[in-house]
Amino acid sequence: MSLRDKASKVNFSWIPGAGAGAGSRAEEGGSRPKTAPGAMMEFANDRRSELLKENDALRGQAALSTELQAKLDEAVADLRQWDAAKPSRLIDPEQVRASRFANRHADTFKSPDFEALKTEIREAGGNVQPVKVRQVAEEGGLIRFEIIFGHRRIEACRQLGLPVLAVVDNVDDQTLFTEMDRENRARKDLSPWEQGTMYRRALSEGLFPSNRKMAEALGIDLSALGRTLMLADLPQEVVAAFPSPLDLQYRWAKPLHDATKANPEQLKSRARKLSELNPRPAAKAVFEGLTGQGRGVEPFHPPEPIEIELGGKRAARLSFAASGAASVTFEPGHLALGDARDFASLVKRFLEEHGSASPDAAPVPGKARKPARE
Repeated sequence: MSLRDKASKVNFSWIPGAGAGAGSRAEEGGSRPKTAPGAMMEFANDRRSELLKENDALRGQAALSTELQAKLDEAVADLRQWDAAKPSRLIDPEQVRASRFANRHADTFKSPDFEALKTEIREAGGNVQPVKVRQVAEEGGLIRFEIIFGHRRIEACRQLGLPVLAVVDNVDDQTLFTEMDRENRARKDLSPWEQGTMYRRALSEGLFPSNRKMAEALGIDLSALGRTLMLADLPQEVVAAFPSPLDLQYRWAKPLHDATKANPEQLKSRARKLSELNPRPAAKAVFEGLTGQGRGVEPFHPPEPIEIELGGKRAARLSFAASGAASVTFEPGHLALGDARDFASLVKRFLEEHGSASPDAAPVPGKARKPARE
């Protein structure tokens, strides 16, 4: 048997893929290797081609992986910018209650400023600037919230029937109070009396151990804190004497405090009388009346002119103007020009003997003085 015949009888089926490669070539019309080394070389070439294809595929996957990693890193970097941010959401204002530390007086929601805020929110379709709340309880399947800050915006949305845009945060009482106070002071939202009442409540509930610790925590002046507390501690009768508690001013705190300390019952009595006046005097007039500064506050109602008669006929008339000024008018023939100096001397002597009358002291009707010529 020749060497060619022996080689043709060699079985290469044990080589993986050798049969398939040979078969495929036969099907494709290609020539089959005629020697064992040739078949092995063909197999090696086929495997090399396959490996090159796999390598190209892996390189493509690596490039794609690098691109995806770059996009992922970019997304993570964007997310890190919002690490401290808290999402806002729309909530029903009926599910929100006021903080126990807040002390919004009802007059706050009747002011022109509040009406302007309502108009702004109505036109915008809601509050553009979110309020801040914390979740406090769940009642009847409804989540309840407590206001941290934004009382006026929430009340405006409630009156307008609009949902309120809010940031929900988890804070303790002291953080709630601190954030509420700073927001109010930044917006100049609270009146001095409301501010003082809020501070007094926080101190009474032990939120801060002292005035000084509160001032340090809130970043406010200790003396300013003291003035607001003076207003908050005024007797209820004194506060009620003003047209509105919102009218109380920082600069009035110490004089009112001193007047209360000097004679509290007398001050309360004055305050009750002032609160009964109709029409109600302005806030400044009330302050002056309570502290004894200025002319007083009671409206002056001039009495009817006082007629001075001689022999059944009117000789002169004493009358008062609304300003409190008094004048005497003589009928013709009852005060000669030559007697004017004598009359002036009599008036001077009268004033020296009786002293200056209080500007608000009304004359007693019917009690006439005798004219100089009588």
